[in-house]
Amino acid sequence: MEMSIALIAIIVIILIAVIAIYNSLIGRRNQVQNAESSIDVMLKKRYDLIPNLVETVKQYMNHEKDLLENITALRSKLMTQPIDKSERHLLENKLSQGLQQLNVSVENYPDLKANENFLNLQYNLNEIESQLSASRRAYNASVLDYNNGLDKFPSNIIANIFNFRREEFFDVYPEERENPSVKNLFDN
Repeated sequence: MEMSIALIAIIVIILIAVIAIYNSLIGRRNQVQNAESSIDVMLKKRYDLIPNLVETVKQYMNHEKDLLENITALRSKLMTQPIDKSERHLLENKLSQGLQQLNVSVENYPDLKANENFLNLQYNLNEIESQLSASRRAYNASVLDYNNGLDKFPSNIIANIFNFRREEFFDVYPEERENPSVKNLFDN
């Protein structure tokens, strides 16, 4: 009798531990999805702002036509085509680079730099880029916490049983790790 009560108690404790670990992993996975969703919100704001910025800049900049077309094409591809996470990250990084190049190119147009509409658009874009950067950091922190939960004992056992999969970090691509040459930016 005592043996069966002890066995039932052990089974109940193990069951409670499994449920607690499973719920913890679900919470962490949901946090990753929430963080990714906040990135999407910032990207939507960025996508909505880009056409206004491009149209304002087009009025002044004839020489940077290719840059403006590239920014527009990247925005369009990101908004209209279904792409996987890693390709999306790559295209988002290319779009960020294009927007940085645009900011450098603006230096050649004093009238544009003084234009109130452009200044407002540029301020909003810089604000969104800062928020996007913060959202990406929050996403990576959530991915780290989630992936750690998948790797640590005993939750790794539960993760394997219930087929939890690792998430990818929002990484910087190798070309973005290099220090930019300011001289080359101004020579373009």
